[in-house]
Amino acid sequence: MKAIPGKLLKEINSPADLKKLSEEQLIDVSKELRQFIIDIVSNNPGHFGASLGVVELTVALHYAYNTPYDQLIWDVGHQAYGHKILTGRRDIFHTNRTYKGVSGFPLRSESPYDAFGVGHSSTSISAALGMAVAAKLKNENQRKVVAIIGDGSMTAGMAFEGLNNAGIQNSDILVILNDNNMAIDPNVGALNEYLLDITTSKSYNKLKDEVWNFLGKIKKFGPNTQALISKIDNGIKSIILKESNMFESLNFRYFGPVDGHDVIYLSKILKDLQSIPGPKLLHVKTQKGKGFRPAELNQTAWHAAGPFDKHTGKKIEKISLEPEAPKFQDVFGHTLVELAEKNDKILGITPAMPSGSSLNIMMEKMPTRAFDVGIAEQHAVTFSAGLATHGFIPFCNIYSSFMQRAYDQVIHDVALQNLDVVFCLDRGGFVGDDGATHHGFFDLAYMRIVPNLIVSAPMDEEELRNLMFTAQLGGKGPFSIRYPRGKGVMPEWRTEFKEIVIGQGRKIKDGNQLAILSIGTAGNMVVKAQEYFEQQGISVAHYDMRFVKPLDTAILKSVFENFQTIITIEDGVISGGFGSAVLEYAAEHSHNAKVVRLGIPDKFMEHGTQNQLYKDAGYDVEGIINTVTKLL
Repeated sequence: MKAIPGKLLKEINSPADLKKLSEEQLIDVSKELRQFIIDIVSNNPGHFGASLGVVELTVALHYAYNTPYDQLIWDVGHQAYGHKILTGRRDIFHTNRTYKGVSGFPLRSESPYDAFGVGHSSTSISAALGMAVAAKLKNENQRKVVAIIGDGSMTAGMAFEGLNNAGIQNSDILVILNDNNMAIDPNVGALNEYLLDITTSKSYNKLKDEVWNFLGKIKKFGPNTQALISKIDNGIKSIILKESNMFESLNFRYFGPVDGHDVIYLSKILKDLQSIPGPKLLHVKTQKGKGFRPAELNQTAWHAAGPFDKHTGKKIEKISLEPEAPKFQDVFGHTLVELAEKNDKILGITPAMPSGSSLNIMMEKMPTRAFDVGIAEQHAVTFSAGLATHGFIPFCNIYSSFMQRAYDQVIHDVALQNLDVVFCLDRGGFVGDDGATHHGFFDLAYMRIVPNLIVSAPMDEEELRNLMFTAQLGGKGPFSIRYPRGKGVMPEWRTEFKEIVIGQGRKIKDGNQLAILSIGTAGNMVVKAQEYFEQQGISVAHYDMRFVKPLDTAILKSVFENFQTIITIEDGVISGGFGSAVLEYAAEHSHNAKVVRLGIPDKFMEHGTQNQLYKDAGYDVEGIINTVTKLL
């Protein structure tokens, strides 16, 4: 459903049109842009609160800078809806996050205004520094580069790495710190407390106001401007450092904090900063969900909202007469609490995703035993390793695509020392509308090659519970359990716990014409396809392997001795994944059966619903039926 833009917004097809407006008109443009985002997202769900919070900042940036020649890098990209609408995608924005539509994140192939593809946090400063250095090497001295990063993203180690390097490169880079005290959940850690201190320090802000007033008049000083700026900088730096300004200590000129919802003031500041060379940081205070009262009051719930009434904020829920299965993440959250009540060695760790992973259930009931460590996946893994050295059993819950960022820590800090850390990888396989940056394609492949690491994937909620129960018994070393985004298949899932023998799969159905070996929830599509096979008199054996490592060699021996055609199916890359492991077994044991692998092909897949993407990859129910039919 398309939304109708306001009087000013409908005439803005590029930032060049925005620049034709007066500064006073920017206020009305901001109001119209905010309403347009509300209108669109109320019908077509997406990342909501973050984009509302930076409306004025977005307008000011495109008003003050010469984009796309000047480059804006949006960290994560949750907040880039306004940016997309102002840069030529207004009339197609109703397709946001839908199959073949506009991406929910900045995407270089989509627009020249999307200077850098993003989706994971804390990359903006490093990318912006690279662009600024490249501009300098090419003698593009007029090109400006801006990184817009949230205070949540600033907690990650990579952001500090970028700041540290940028401070000595002396490149012309501006970092805008969008400080709203929120990531997806409320921010945690010492940096959050530091930013709160710096924004509430009366003496610090009085000094900064005086400096800003002075800089506002600086053009009057003629050719000595550069020397004056240097004197101002050097003169106040010693005072600022007494206030322990972390950014100044990294050789960034710090400005702010300023009101991130004063679009006229922001546009003036951004223009002034362009005349100041070197690395700079502008600290902007904003409110996530600004302009939509329900989103202001409950920022976590409105980070990414489902359909809602744009007038009342009431969520529009689908009515179902059938009992529904819970989300896998909720099964994880409740099961972890059940296990922790019986085993005092269990701890929970998440890198800034307590609600997304449902670790918030444990955090509420056992606040001393569950830890949100901020957007810091590497730290989360090694922190877990440290806990494990003292006999605890940490359940480290990280989205599959985010675990990629901590791969060295998995190998070096956990697996090499054979520690009892349980990795619960949420969002395994296709995640749907978030697209290529968030699909959990690779974990089955990259985890299975690590020594000492058990790699498993449950087919349903009961199997998830039993794998978690098995992992917490201890003494098994690193243990990976991956499961998908979304709901399972079992409305009644609170079954009694049963220990699963490591490396032991299970037979789901007998058959004699060919065999299907599945891993994880992809096996449920095989179960659905069996209805068709039975109707057609086709006899297909089905095995849920449970483990990619160690493989159930007893099942494999039996299957290869009794079937000439074998299909493997996985919700992950077929290059190096579960199917590859089966082929390796066949080669090592000189089996000549035909093995056909179904899974995600060797390419990045874009956004769409999970069912649309299963179909594109060829392993939805119809794809399984077609594959079996062709092979018989």
